[in-house]
Amino acid sequence: MIEKKEPSIWQGFKAFLMRGNVVDLAVAVVIGAAFTNIVNSVVKGLINPLVGAIGTKNLDSYSTCLQEPCKTAADGTITSGIQIMWGSVLGATLSFVITAAVVYFLMVLPMAKYLARLEARRKAREGTHEVVEVTELEVLKEIRDALVAQRAAGQNGGTGQGGAPGQDWR
Repeated sequence: MIEKKEPSIWQGFKAFLMRGNVVDLAVAVVIGAAFTNIVNSVVKGLINPLVGAIGTKNLDSYSTCLQEPCKTAADGTITSGIQIMWGSVLGATLSFVITAAVVYFLMVLPMAKYLARLEARRKAREGTHEVVEVTELEVLKEIRDALVAQRAAGQNGGTGQGGAPGQDWR
């Protein structure tokens, strides 16, 4: 009787790490972390100055006081009143929208177009291959039909190709 050996925990862990999905996810996380720096630079260097043309460069300073008097300490903590910090929410939302737009237009859309082109090429190759096979099949059928007709003519007393009447060239 052959005993079935269970894989060790280490072998299972190695198999888990070597799956394509885990490696792809790790690459995505590293690229995402590096990409965050680019987005933060765009927000600080481009978006905040554009907003600063209207008011202040720092979106975090935009707030609304719900309960008077609203006082903020030097370190940014609220000492009295209730403030809604809608500027920081707006900044985070802009960062998200910019990140999503850049990821979509620079990564997702070009990759989708590239994969669509690959798929179209693959289908075109398969279509050409099928046409060639169908054409070859049709030619073979015609040859078969011609041979059957030739044999029938030869058995009915007709002349085969280049032979005497009634001569069988098999």
